[in-house]
Amino acid sequence: MKFLVGSLFLCAVLHLSQSFCYKKQLEMTPDGKPPTYCVDTDDGTKHAFGSKWRNSHCMDCTCGGCCAAYSTPRQFPPDCMMEFDKENCKYNVFKKNDRTKSCPVFGSVGK
Repeated sequence: MKFLVGSLFLCAVLHLSQSFCYKKQLEMTPDGKPPTYCVDTDDGTKHAFGSKWRNSHCMDCTCGGCCAAYSTPRQFPPDCMMEFDKENCKYNVFKKNDRTKSCPVFGSVGK
């Protein structure tokens, strides 16, 4: 019975812990070797094979895929709002009537 309750709990909260990621298929060169560089599919920039970078869509990437570099607030007071800061790759949560007052975040998804 404890196992059943625990399993149901995990199923209920599992979706809250996942971040947005995607994988890319690595294409080998015609002679079967890994490429010397890869191209970011979001912004078209070239990167050395084996390197890590943050692209223009706030994704932390490698040649094998990318994951969101930020978490998305899901629970905060109703008198607050969120706004994405693309320059710093994060959400800011603040009072609707006063942008200078930040708000607490009780739950978020990602990173």
